[in-house]
Amino acid sequence: MAGGDWTTDSNEALTLSLVRAQEDKKALRSDESFEQFHPTFTYPIYGEEEKIYGYEDLVIDLRFASGSLAQFLSVSYAKKLDASSTVDNAEGILSEFIPPGYDTDEAMFLSRVEEDAISFKPIGRLVHSYKRSPRIHALPDGTSEETIEYEVYHATLDDPGFREYHRRMQIFILLYIEAGSYINEEEEGWEFVVLYEKRKRANGTPTYHFVGYSSLYNFYCFPERVRLRLSQFVILPPYQRQGHGSELYKAIYNYVLSCPAVSELTVEDPAEAFEDLRDRNDLRMLLAHEQFIREGFGDSGVTGSQGGGRVSKGKSRARTQVVPLGSKGKGKMGPPVDRAWAENWRKDLKIASRQFHRLVEMLILLHLDSADVRAERAFRLQVKERLYRFNFEVLAQLEKEERLEKLEETFQSVRDDYQRILAMVR
Repeated sequence: MAGGDWTTDSNEALTLSLVRAQEDKKALRSDESFEQFHPTFTYPIYGEEEKIYGYEDLVIDLRFASGSLAQFLSVSYAKKLDASSTVDNAEGILSEFIPPGYDTDEAMFLSRVEEDAISFKPIGRLVHSYKRSPRIHALPDGTSEETIEYEVYHATLDDPGFREYHRRMQIFILLYIEAGSYINEEEEGWEFVVLYEKRKRANGTPTYHFVGYSSLYNFYCFPERVRLRLSQFVILPPYQRQGHGSELYKAIYNYVLSCPAVSELTVEDPAEAFEDLRDRNDLRMLLAHEQFIREGFGDSGVTGSQGGGRVSKGKSRARTQVVPLGSKGKGKMGPPVDRAWAENWRKDLKIASRQFHRLVEMLILLHLDSADVRAERAFRLQVKERLYRFNFEVLAQLEKEERLEKLEETFQSVRDDYQRILAMVR
């Protein structure tokens, strides 16, 4: 509350927890915490100013069973204004954004957590899994945990039970994605990929814990395919900055590659952080794709191949490293890039046009010899041409000299940003 004015910051008042069963809490390391974290945004719920009026020391306690996402909601405060007409209904407002039937009795909720921990299993089809070695191996009971497993499941609203599950998890979109909103359940074409942590108890029983998810929407793509658009993407704070976002994105991309009916993966209005994540992972995929790099830059473009074997388009089976900046290669990347060759690969890799051309430009820059004036000029013209096409309506209204200045300014900005992204993947 600020200055005795009975106003509370709703981001601070709302406290979120992913609650585990007592047996599962025993397996947690000292650096693992999944309870009492806060949202980034609450304006979709409590208004643009993210303020709640009428309380002192307000705490809105919203808990989820860590796997099933069964919910508990409790509101507590030290004092409340008597003027009921002006006091915000903290619980009532939030309850409009979560499914009915949430627990308000803490004992009943904790009992449900214990039951759900054993009975809950992910809905849908397993499409990706990976393992992580914990930073601290020793557990409280003296045993050690070698690895932690994570699994990604693909589901739709037609899968039994998933519509209800989605209604419980969708509030994270409002709380962590700026301008995020609920999807229209009545629209056909929604698909979801959900990431879980999988931990085994001492008796071998697996338990699943929600990490994050992404929603995808498919559009018709002439003549008989669909274009899959990544619409929402969220990893909860206790799991952030640990590489789980990259694993979820890779699971989505590989799922797209595995579906003959899907022509490409697009992204709806990506946030800057997600755009960086996408760029990093797309670049790493291309850099590890020996055939693509060899055709693009010639033999000088690929060195240190490990594992050998033929690499099929769209999938990498060899670990590769690119030659450092300044090396020259003879291949389809040029610059300028061979457009027909690039378009064939773009379709084969199912990457959206603008994204693919940005990636190609980054790869050219990575191999560019700064002393090669011809190559530098060809690269600059290639990037500027794409920028001109992309921003045609704005640039076409400018006088020629101003248009050239704006293009040069934008090119330099793009080049600097490419260097920033490339530095993340070297």
